[in-house]
Amino acid sequence: MASSAEYLEYVLDLLGDVPDVTMRKMMGEYLLYASGKLFGGVYDDRFLVKDTEASRTGLSVRELPYEGAQPMFVVDVEDREAIAAMVEEMLKELPEPKRRRR
Repeated sequence: MASSAEYLEYVLDLLGDVPDVTMRKMMGEYLLYASGKLFGGVYDDRFLVKDTEASRTGLSVRELPYEGAQPMFVVDVEDREAIAAMVEEMLKELPEPKRRRR
């Protein structure tokens, strides 16, 4: 089941306090980036973030975004400030994006 545009808008609203958030549509789902770093996504109308120290401290439920993927944490809070703080901490832990070759 693909994610709905309405749910994506809801998630983007929750991420309103996070600077430089962008998204990329991928096979009916949405990948979420902040400052160019992939930190999560919207999968089957679920807001999931990568497993990092920062996400482990605030979230507890892990699910698979799709079959064969690594488990990710379900964002089940609606506190924009808490989500922004968590994502900011996650960005410190995530690797820099790889440069594309032309």
